Amino acid sequence: MASPSPPVPRMEYRYLGRSGLRVSCLSLGGWVTFGGQVSPDTTQQCMKAAFDLGINFFDTAEVYSAGQCETDMGIAIREFGWKRSDLVISTKIFWGGKGPNDRGLSRKHIIEGLDASLRRLQLDYVDLLYAHRPDPDTPMEEIVRAFNHVINQGKVFYWGTSEWSAQQITEAHAVAHRLNLIPPLMEQPQYNMFHRDKVEK
Repeated sequence: MASPSPPVPRMEYRYLGRSGLRVSCLSLGGWVTFGGQVSPDTTQQCMKAAFDLGINFFDTAEVYSAGQCETDMGIAIREFGWKRSDLVISTKIFWGGKGPNDRGLSRKHIIEGLDASLRRLQLDYVDLLYAHRPDPDTPMEEIVRAFNHVINQGKVFYWGTSEWSAQQITEAHAVAHRLNLIPPLMEQPQYNMFHRDKVEK
């Protein structure tokens, strides 16, 4: 007689930063996989397996497979008919295309790049929007105001940074505080077994 399978542990959910948003302690991201190295069917299988295990946090970016990752993720969400309230979807803005205003963190690209991401994802809003890299060519006040603009439009609930230094994040907080605006909530650094120092030290 076969021994019973061990029970699957229940997913743990944590508050994101100082917000009231609860995210699964594991998330599923689409970098170099969804829309690139795996088929749309495999994307759907991966997302369903993650969702069935309690993962509610799915991450992508406008640059992942030139937008195809967002497209495939959006198709999967529609295909399974998941409730939007059961999902936390994040995307990232910086590299959107080859045009002079299709990259960076200008107000123009943040607004237009987000709109393009929402079309690919087939969503009305994303929960989290990251500034995928710092942009030394755009004033910090313009960046902070643009992210607050898309929040005020209801297209984003929280904004954050990715691969920003502590000094840059501190500057963004100072600008937001001075203008009575919403500061970045989260930072997504590169963190794996080969890149550990920034997080651990």
